[in-house]
Amino acid sequence: MNELVTVFGGGGFLGRYVAQELMARGARVRVAQRDPTDARVVKPLGGLGQSQAVVADIRDADSARRVVAGSDAVINLVGILSGDFGAFHVDGARNAAAAAKAAGAKAFVQVSAIGADPAAESRYAASKGRGEQAVREAFADATIIRPSILFGREDAFVNRFARLASLAPVLPVIRGGVRFQPAWVVDVARAIAIAALDPLRFGGKTFELGGPQTLSMAELLQWTARAIGRSPLMLPVPDPLAGAMARFGGWLPGAPITWDQWLMLGRDNVVAPGADGFAAFAVDPVPLDAVAPQWLVRYRRHGRFAERASA
Repeated sequence: MNELVTVFGGGGFLGRYVAQELMARGARVRVAQRDPTDARVVKPLGGLGQSQAVVADIRDADSARRVVAGSDAVINLVGILSGDFGAFHVDGARNAAAAAKAAGAKAFVQVSAIGADPAAESRYAASKGRGEQAVREAFADATIIRPSILFGREDAFVNRFARLASLAPVLPVIRGGVRFQPAWVVDVARAIAIAALDPLRFGGKTFELGGPQTLSMAELLQWTARAIGRSPLMLPVPDPLAGAMARFGGWLPGAPITWDQWLMLGRDNVVAPGADGFAAFAVDPVPLDAVAPQWLVRYRRHGRFAERASA
């Protein structure tokens, strides 16, 4: 196997794991980033010359066409949590898919999100849904991957909760009842790599990837606090107050939540009933508590020496 796979956003959190999974399967990886220095983390993950970094702006159709030239497969991981959602999630996705089609790529994998829906209230979820439509129009046999919230050593989700729990005696809980199925980034990356390298099995299909545990926001916060040996007071924030904070304070630096994130928390982030998931890739998803304590230990009072200090 010596396929060339271009990965838009391959230097990001999920991207580095996708690149590693691809290279472990013998593929060559071209990491397409606006800032190619973001791809430096990928270099040592494979063999000599197995990866390269190129400058690309997915919002520019010409740029997308240049970087996918000669690719056997293309993966789009580009996503933002604030800003011009349409430019990145819709136009960018369309540009990448159209470029892959024009280049003769056999596979295109679009990484979307659980809850993607053109009719969603959230601009993020709506743009992800429109992005899926744009991809299907440009590359009919594309594979759509919709992960739930990702956790991993470098994530900005569980680590954020751990950092707050390590510093604050009181932890506000916003929309404590909303449910998630956190998925380990390694498991999701493996499924994406498999889909990109086997379009005959996975092309034209949509998959929703959620982990083996369903946790509410409150349960996730409580688990994280226990994992780092902390016990802050969990203070539920009433919806009217949380909504006002999001509406009027979400634009402030350091605000806990934006209005769009508030809207996203109006729906559970779990796999839809009957949706194809990890089983299609023969991936047995790993639960949060099996791996997260390995890196969350740094938030404990005495770090990795916590047990010795308490002995």
